[in-house]
Formats: sequence, C-alpha cells, structure tokens
Amino acid sequence: MKQRAWLACLAVLAGFFGILPAQAAEGVVNLYSARHYESDRALYEQFTKETGIRVNVVSGKAPELIERIRREGENTQADVFITVDGGVLHTARKAGILQPMPSGAFATEVPGNLRDRDNYWVGLTTRARVIVYSKDRVRPEELSTYEALTDARWKGRVLVRSSADLYDQSLLASLIVVDGYEKAEKWAAGIVANMARQPRGNDRAQAKAIAAGEGDVAIMNTYYIGQMMHSKDPEEVRVAKNTGVFFPNRKTSGTHINISGAGLTKFGKNRDNAMKLIAYLVSVPAQEALSNGNYEYPVNPKAKKHRLLEEWGAFKTQQIDFSLLGENNPHAIRIFNKVGWK
Repeated sequence: MKQRAWLACLAVLAGFFGILPAQAAEGVVNLYSARHYESDRALYEQFTKETGIRVNVVSGKAPELIERIRREGENTQADVFITVDGGVLHTARKAGILQPMPSGAFATEVPGNLRDRDNYWVGLTTRARVIVYSKDRVRPEELSTYEALTDARWKGRVLVRSSADLYDQSLLASLIVVDGYEKAEKWAAGIVANMARQPRGNDRAQAKAIAAGEGDVAIMNTYYIGQMMHSKDPEEVRVAKNTGVFFPNRKTSGTHINISGAGLTKFGKNRDNAMKLIAYLVSVPAQEALSNGNYEYPVNPKAKKHRLLEEWGAFKTQQIDFSLLGENNPHAIRIFNKVGWK
C-alpha cells in the first residue's frame, strides 16, 4: 500500500512539474549532504529501486559543501543540497548556491513553517533540543524552562557541549529572538556559572556524564536519546533508560526545534530528478522510515512518528522563522565568547 501511495504521489508530481514519465526511469541525481545517517542511505537505495534514478552522494560538513558548490559555480555537479540546521539552510541561500522551487511545491506534504518562505528549501525532519535529566537525582517537576537552568539550585549540575557546537549556537540564537539580546546573554552567563564541568563531547557524552554522576541535567537533541535507547552497546542502552526527557518552555515560548532540509542547487543539471528525490523524501513512507531509523520527527503530518516519540508526547514548539537562526548566529558566537562558554 505504501509503495502504491508513493507511486501515485510521484505521478501527481510528474504532472505538476511537467516531468515526462519516461524520465522517471533513467538518469542520476547528485546530492551534496551534511547528513550522515544509515537511514538516509537506505532511502536513497530504495529511491533508486523505485525510480531507476541513481543517487550519487557527496558527504561533508555543511560549510565545506556550501563553499565547494559556491566555488564550482556553473560547473558544479551538485543538484541537491541537504543539511541540518535552519541557520545553515539560510546561509546556503545567502551564499547564492540555491534556486527557488516552483511556488507551492510540497505544500501538501510540508507545513509552511517548515519550508522557506520563498521556496529555497523544504524541511525533511525536525528534532527538539530538550533537557535530559537523571531519573535518580532530578524530579521532572523541578524542571520548567531553559532560562530556569540558570537558577542557583542547578549550580555545578548542568552539562553542555562546546560553544563551537552548531546545535547550541542555534539554541542561543533562538533565545536572542525570543528573549532579546540582553536576556540571552544573561542566560548564557548563567549556564556557564552552573556548569558541572568544562564543555566537551557530543550529546551522547552529556548523557553518559549524567550516568557517571558528573552532572544532573544536560541540553541535548532528542534523536540522540533514541539512538542510545536502541544502540547495540548495552552501556548506551542503560544510560538512556536511566535518563528522562523534558520538553522545556511548555507554558512560555515553546521548546526549541531545529530542522533538516533540502534545496535545489542554483546550477544543478538534473533538476527534474532532484525534484523527484525531494518529493520521495517528504512522502509518507520515507518520512516514517526516517523517524523509525533516526528517531527524528517527520515534517509530513500524515506520517507516523516512531513509538518512542509518541511516548514522549506532544509539546509546544518555538514559533520563529528558521532564517533567524542564521542571522543571529554571529551574535550567539559573540555572546559565547564574552561569557566564557568555551
């Protein structure tokens, strides 16, 4: 049923974009991606099986890929650019490496707040940046907001990543939008004052530090907990089961979410195939595969979430334009440097 639904969706899109049916069974699409997940690779292989279009993937860090596409100009082989973080998608647009998609493209699959307002990119998944806590030492009713983590009760108990981490840069950029620059700076300084240790490691390392008793709460992306909960490493499973997930700011501005997204490159040579690939990635079967494979939230409201995400329940989300994460990124970095968030 899911495959037939996808093929029907492809047929509709083919008519909408003027794609000849014969073209769906031949050719290639060149993807430059800053996402590095097995679930993504499996989807590209499935896309090739269903359409005959081969997906050539060039992987790398987003800034390097953006610069490469920009430098290659009209000679680039890239047809699609995929990355995590709304701020980076904004940076890609500002760098002039993307072209707008047709007006209304994917409007039925992806809500407007998860698409660029001028159609330069479309969301693929979202993830929430939450407070993860020790089930042994913290009661969930003690938690409320990101801002409350600066209270004296959390002194020596907060675990975070380095200020070089894009996820925390975007979190702070969002707080600049929500609370204003001065309050955002005060928040960052308060977190520094309450740190359990100097920032180090990725999100998994923060959860492991909670389990080791180095701190009691950490700021993490939800999908890391999902990955650890279903890890082949028994220690990671143990750590995940002993930590709770709390969605902050439920009664105020909402929990910070970030996005993975895709855009057409400005000088891509395989535009029709690129549109087919993006259409596939936002289809219900692919969205459910991404959620089940990487514990991210689907952007397509018709897709079912992984059962773990369902168990965590619904939550209020920040309602800000993702482009503001990019515009405020330099300000966030300036604040981190000023307050000593290393």
